[in-house]
Amino acid sequence: MSRVASADVRFAVRLTPRGGADRIEGVVDGGLRARVAAPAVDGAANDALLRLLARELGLPRRDIRLVAGATGRNKVVAVDGISAAGVRRRWPDLVT
Repeated sequence: MSRVASADVRFAVRLTPRGGADRIEGVVDGGLRARVAAPAVDGAANDALLRLLARELGLPRRDIRLVAGATGRNKVVAVDGISAAGVRRRWPDLVT
């Protein structure tokens, strides 16, 4: 994946906490669908989501942050250190 110095790629994620396992389910209607085993308590599900995205994109956790939706299922995530094209190579139907 191509890395860039100061990219800020944003995309929507619909998260299911207590989903049994940490996994990306795919892209639906231009947004990413994800499940995490962690409950939606004290930010545990959000932290698990950010770790999952970091692992999937091969980036350090510090390069991924939640910018909207901290208390809901629908979230907006910002990613530094990768281009929009790099993210779309991983998930081609994702709207960035």
